[in-house]
Amino acid sequence: MDDVTLLAEDGTAVGVLPKREVHTSDTPLHLAFSCHIRDDRGRILVTRRALSKQTWPGVWTNSFCGHPRPGEDMAAAVARRAYEELGVRLSDIRLVLPSFRYRAVDASGIVENEICPVHVAVIEGDLSVNPDEVAEWAWIEPSDLVDAVERAPFAFSPWIREQLPQLRQIGEV
Repeated sequence: MDDVTLLAEDGTAVGVLPKREVHTSDTPLHLAFSCHIRDDRGRILVTRRALSKQTWPGVWTNSFCGHPRPGEDMAAAVARRAYEELGVRLSDIRLVLPSFRYRAVDASGIVENEICPVHVAVIEGDLSVNPDEVAEWAWIEPSDLVDAVERAPFAFSPWIREQLPQLRQIGEV
């Protein structure tokens, strides 16, 4: 089990906890990341979280998320997690929303409380998803993703609902 970097309100690191101890009903602010993967046709990969996930099981979300290990380079963490969760290598990993932050409470009462820089990247090769992480996946046109989230927000993670308008503003969706 990996450790997670705890953060002060200003984003500075203030400690470390094992990941299993972080996500509770009183989750401390910590460092994470999100990534939206595109294919060579410009479609975005969306994934449905495995039903065994501790938070937001079974909801559709961005391509993948994760937590950098303490001291780990963020782009390296994104690449590592892409391989662990989706079995893919990435190219052109770009940071597009460096200060994205959110707090949300799922139906079970578990809190997500993250400073979560958002990245975009390009897939290399074919998916080989980890079923402990991903129940389903789909490649979708960016405009169709925006439409789906607007029509059925309850089916999507709170972080993708908050990220999409910001990604639209900067021309990434």
